Amino acid sequence: MPRWRLTRTLAASIGVDAVAWVWFGIGLVTPTPPAVGWAMLMFAVPIAVYAGWRAGAAGRTFWRYASAGMVGLGLASISAARDFFSGEQVGQHIGGVTAGLYVTGLMAFLLGLLRIPGAKRTRIEWIRFGLDVATMVVTVTTFSWYLILPRWERWTQGTAAGAASIVVITTAAIIGMLAFVKVSFTGTGPIDRRALYILAMTGAVGAGGGALAPLLADRPYLNTGHVLLPTTSLLVCVAADRQRRASRAGIPAPRPLSRRPSVMPYTAVLATGALLLSAAASGAGHLLVVATGSVVVTLLVAIRQVIALRDNARLLDDLDARQRELAHQAGHDSLTGLANRAVLVREITAALDDGPADVTVALLDLDDFKEINDDLGHPVGDALLAAVGARVTAQLPAGCLVARLGGDEYALLLRTDHATTIAAIAADLRRPVRAGGHELVVEASIGLAPAQYGDTADELLRRADVAMYEAKSLGKGRHVIYHERMDHRTAEQSRVAADLRGALDTDQLHLLYQPIVEMPGGELFGVEALIRWTHPQRGPIGPGLFIPAAERTGLIVPLGAWILEEACRQAVRWRQEMGDAAPRTVTVNVSARQLREAGFAGEVDAVLQRTGLPASVLTVEVTETAVFDGGTALDELKAIAALGVKIALDDFGTGHSSLGLLRTCPADILKVDKSFVDDVTENGEPAVIVAALLTISEGMRLRAVAEGVETAAQAAELHRLGYRYAQGYHYARPMPAEAINAYRPAGDGHRVAA
Repeated sequence: MPRWRLTRTLAASIGVDAVAWVWFGIGLVTPTPPAVGWAMLMFAVPIAVYAGWRAGAAGRTFWRYASAGMVGLGLASISAARDFFSGEQVGQHIGGVTAGLYVTGLMAFLLGLLRIPGAKRTRIEWIRFGLDVATMVVTVTTFSWYLILPRWERWTQGTAAGAASIVVITTAAIIGMLAFVKVSFTGTGPIDRRALYILAMTGAVGAGGGALAPLLADRPYLNTGHVLLPTTSLLVCVAADRQRRASRAGIPAPRPLSRRPSVMPYTAVLATGALLLSAAASGAGHLLVVATGSVVVTLLVAIRQVIALRDNARLLDDLDARQRELAHQAGHDSLTGLANRAVLVREITAALDDGPADVTVALLDLDDFKEINDDLGHPVGDALLAAVGARVTAQLPAGCLVARLGGDEYALLLRTDHATTIAAIAADLRRPVRAGGHELVVEASIGLAPAQYGDTADELLRRADVAMYEAKSLGKGRHVIYHERMDHRTAEQSRVAADLRGALDTDQLHLLYQPIVEMPGGELFGVEALIRWTHPQRGPIGPGLFIPAAERTGLIVPLGAWILEEACRQAVRWRQEMGDAAPRTVTVNVSARQLREAGFAGEVDAVLQRTGLPASVLTVEVTETAVFDGGTALDELKAIAALGVKIALDDFGTGHSSLGLLRTCPADILKVDKSFVDDVTENGEPAVIVAALLTISEGMRLRAVAEGVETAAQAAELHRLGYRYAQGYHYARPMPAEAINAYRPAGDGHRVAA
C-alpha cells in the first residue's frame, strides 16, 4: 500500500463535516439558522460523488453504484430541505418523496454490493448463512421493538412521515448489515476489504443517527441529516481514498475465507435471553414481543445447529472415505491397482514370521517391453502393464500377492507350489493381450527365490532379482530358480563391468580380425572384427565374460560404438595400403541392445561419413533372436540396409529357426553355426541341415558362410555340398590388423602369414 497522504478531496470532505458538526453542536445549545445546516449538505454530497467516481480501476462498477447512491442521497436532502422550508414537514419528519429518494440512494449501494463477485459457497453454507441473517434480523428487530419503537410511537404519533422515517432508517441498517455480511461470507472480490468495512459504517451511522431523531423533537430547526449526511460523505471519501491507494499498489491475492465457527448466533441467543429477563423483571408491556423474538432466535439457532451437525457428519464420512482412499493409494500402484513395494515387503515379512517353508518370492520382468513403448507409444505400454497385472493376479492362489515394483517389473509372494503357479502364469501370458487396440504377445523372464530360515524380505527380493537376470541371459520367456553360484557370477560381472568402464577410456581394448575366405583355395574375401581386452592387472579377459557384463549393464552400447568406428577406420587403412587385395568386406557384430536404441542406423551412417568407408564394404552381423520379434530392432536393421550396408544373420538355425524371418529381415548373408559344421562329415542330421541351409540361401540369393571350420575334411565336405565361403581355425585364427596385410593362402587352403 503506498504511503498515505491527505488529498484535497479528503481534506475538503473533512472540513465540511467538521463545520457541520460544529454548527450542529451550537444548535444543541442555542437556536441557530437552519439554512446553514442544510447548506452543508450541498457541499458534502458532490465531494463524495466525485471521490467515488475516481476511486480506482479495481471494482469500477461498484464505485459507480456508490456514486449513484450518493447522488440519490443528495437529491433526498434537497427534497427534505424543500419540505422543511415549505412547511410541509416539521423537524425530523420527511415526506414520501424524500423517503423514496433516500431509499433509492440506499438501494444503489445495495445493488453495488450484490454486483461484487464473491467466493463460491456450498448449498449447506448458503442455508447456514440464511439462518444467520434471519437470526440477526430477528434479534435487531426485537431490540428495536423494545427499545426504540415505543419512543417513536409517541414521537411520530402514527403519521405517514413517521412511517417514512422508519423505512429509511431500517433500509440504512439493512445496507450496513449486508455490507458486513458480504465481507465475512462471500469475500470482497476486487474491492479493498477495509474500504468496504468503512462503507458499511455509513449504514450504521444512518440507522443509528436516525434512531436518535426523537431526541431533537424540541429543536425543530435541527435535523439529524445535517451531520449524518456529511459524515456519510466523509466515510465514502475515506473508503474511496483507501480503494484508490490499494489499486495503485496492485490487487493482492484474495485472502482465504474464514472457516472458524461463527459466534454470532450464540451471541444473539444470549442477548435476546438477557433482554427477555430484563423485560420480565421490569414488567414491560412488550414482554410478549421480546419472548417471541427470543424463542424465534433460539429456534433458528437450533435449526442451524442441527444442519451443522449433519454437515459435520457428512464431512466426517467424506474424510473417512478419503483417508481410506489415501491409505490405498499409499500402498498401491496408481496404474495397475496392484500393491507396491512397501506392501509387498510387509506381507513377505509376515509370511516369513509364519514360517519360510512354503514361501517363495518371484520377480517377473517383461521381455522387450521398451520396444513396445517406443513403437506403439506409452499409452499402449501402460495398457499392457495393467493387462499383464490382471492376468498374473488371476492365476494366483489364495494367500498369494502380486505387486508392481516399477516399469515392467512385478514381484510375487507365493505361498504354494511355485512351479504350478509360475507355469500357469507363463502359459496365460503367451495368449495375445489386448492393449490400446493392439493384439500383443508378451513373454517374461522370471527369477524365483525360495525362502530359508533367517531370510528377510529384502534378501529374497535381491535373490529373485539375481535369478531373473540369469533367466534373461539365457533367452526370453524363461524362469530360473536362484542358486548361490549366481551371486558369484553376478559379483564377478559387476567387477568386470566396473573395470570395463575404465577400459573404454584407457586403450585396454583392441580388435582382432578373423579372415573370411573363398573356398576351396582359402583366398581372403573379408574379415570379422572381434573385440579383445587386456586388463593391466588380470591380463587377457575373454569376451565370454565381459560381453555378458556389458549387455547387462548397458555398456554394450558405447562398446559397440567403439568397435564399429575402429573397424571402419582400419578398413579404410587397408584399402589405402593393400589396394585391390584389401578385404572386400569388414564384418562388425551388433548386439540386440544396440539395435533397440532408436537412431542406431543414424549412428552407423555418421561413422561411415566420418571414416570415408563405402557402405558396401561394411557388414553388420546380428543374431536371429535380436530381430525375431520385429519392432525397433528390425526397423533399425532395415534403415541400415537402406544405407547400402550388408546384413549377416549369425548362428542361423540355433534360435527360433523361423524361415519367415528371412522374408522380413533384409539379410544378404547367412552364417551357418559351428554346431552344424562340427559333424558335417558324419552324414547325419547336421549334414542334412547344412545342405538344407545352403539350398535356402541359394534360393533366396543369400551368401552362405560356414563358421567354425577346423579340419580339412570339414572344408572338403562343405565345398562338395556347394559352400563357397567359410571361416575358422582351419584357415586362420583371429589376428592383429597388420597380419591381414601379410595373409596368403597355402595350396591346400591353409593360410600362410608372411
